Amino acid sequence: MANSLMFIEYPACSTCRKAKKWLDSAGIAYTDRHIVDEAPTADELRSWIPASGLPFRRFFNTSGKLYRELDVKARLDAGMNEEEAVELLAGNGMLVKRPLLIGEGFVLVGFREDAWAEKLH
Repeated sequence: MANSLMFIEYPACSTCRKAKKWLDSAGIAYTDRHIVDEAPTADELRSWIPASGLPFRRFFNTSGKLYRELDVKARLDAGMNEEEAVELLAGNGMLVKRPLLIGEGFVLVGFREDAWAEKLH
């Protein structure tokens, strides 16, 4: 399983750096991917959202500047559907909550050490 992990991050994000340090110190192998240089595609998001077990709105980086500039919360609250959200997320990696850890049959959104440890150990 270890070789099939994909870690999607924004290197300037302190939470991403913390998660990466945690993975490295645990000796967990992964493929690194920059969320802006190689943003998640709509097809990837369509498979990751159900695999995460989370509602699609949890994939938005709610603390990001772009999220506020585009007034995404109001758009979600007004009834944005999952397909519209997927297209918006796929259009700009900075809208996507990070880090993401994608493995066989699971997707972890954001870094919570206890959840990651439970899934990986």
